[in-house]
Amino acid sequence: MSGPSWWEQATSELARADPVLGELIAAYPGIRLTRRSDAFTALARAIVGQQISVKAAEAVWRRFVARVSPDQAEAAFPALDALQVAAARPASLRTCGLSERKVEYVRDLAARFASGRLEASAWGRLDDEALIASLCEVKGIGRWTAEMFLIFHELRPDVLPLDDIGLQRAVAIHYHRGRRVAATTIARRARAWRPWRSAATWYLWRSLDPVPVEY
Repeated sequence: MSGPSWWEQATSELARADPVLGELIAAYPGIRLTRRSDAFTALARAIVGQQISVKAAEAVWRRFVARVSPDQAEAAFPALDALQVAAARPASLRTCGLSERKVEYVRDLAARFASGRLEASAWGRLDDEALIASLCEVKGIGRWTAEMFLIFHELRPDVLPLDDIGLQRAVAIHYHRGRRVAATTIARRARAWRPWRSAATWYLWRSLDPVPVEY
C-alpha cells in the first residue's frame, strides 16, 4: 500500500486553516489515506459494492475474486486481470451475487481495460474534471464513484465529493450543530480547505467512522 507524498503538508496547512480540522487531525494520528490496489481492481470493487452494505459488498467481492481469479482468492489485496474478467461467462458472475446490471457493468469495465480504451498510464496528464468525465463514460460509474476513485486510488489532493452522504453528515455535525445544509454551503466552507479538500474530507469521514476505507 502507498500513501500520498503531499499528506504531511496537507495536514499541517489544514490544521492552521480550520480549527475543526485541526482537532480531527490531532485526534487521528498515525493513519493516512492509502492506495491498496491497481486501477482496474479498484474500479471493479467499486462497481461490485454499489448500493449494498459494506458487509454484503465484501462477501460478494470475495466470491467474485474467487470465481474470476482463484489464485488471488486468499490475497489480502487481490489484483485482477481484466482479460480474465472480460472472458468470464455472465451466468457464472451472477452466481457470485452480482445483479444482471452489475455483471454488465463489470464486464464493460474489463473490456475497456483489456482493449486499451481505458489506459491508466495516461490519467496523470488529465486534470480532475477530465478524468472524472473519462471514467463516467464507463457503464456503472457515475460522478460519486469517480470521485472516490480519484481520492482513494489516484490520491488526488483536492477532490470534494459534494454528493457524499458521509461528508454531508460530518459537515452538519461539526459546523452547523447537526443541521443539514445545501451542497453550495459545503462548497463555500471548503474554500478554506483548498488545495487539500481530499484530506479534509478524509478526516471528516474519520469523525464518523475511525476505520479508514481503502480501495
